[in-house]
Amino acid sequence: MNIDTLTLSCRARLFLIIASLFGAIGVAAGAYASHGLSRWASSAQIEYFQLAVTYQLFHAITLSVVCVLSVFINNRCLLLSQIGFVLGVFLFSGSLYLYVLTGIKAVAVFTPIGGLLLIIAWLSMLLALLKNKN
Repeated sequence: MNIDTLTLSCRARLFLIIASLFGAIGVAAGAYASHGLSRWASSAQIEYFQLAVTYQLFHAITLSVVCVLSVFINNRCLLLSQIGFVLGVFLFSGSLYLYVLTGIKAVAVFTPIGGLLLIIAWLSMLLALLKNKN
């Protein structure tokens, strides 16, 4: 495979755009956690918020890696991985952000679902790599 002829699929491009947005939003949320949140939030709330930021940034990078892998490996497991990472970040980090910012405890029910989706995404990536014989 010639590296000069590699092109991104529309799907990989879409997920890279999402990963980029996750990264940018994660950095902005991290800055807010460090500078603005302490004005009104408890230390526990700040910890939840920072955990959400950490997971979001880590999985933004991971989603980018999966997109690059999809250039070389084309199977449904990587698509499942990409979808799992996106939904997992939305549910895990998003529910923690909402909980801290709104105080609505009911949204915390989505946090473990998001965590489960992230685990499924990691395992889907593993399966894609194991299935690839190259």
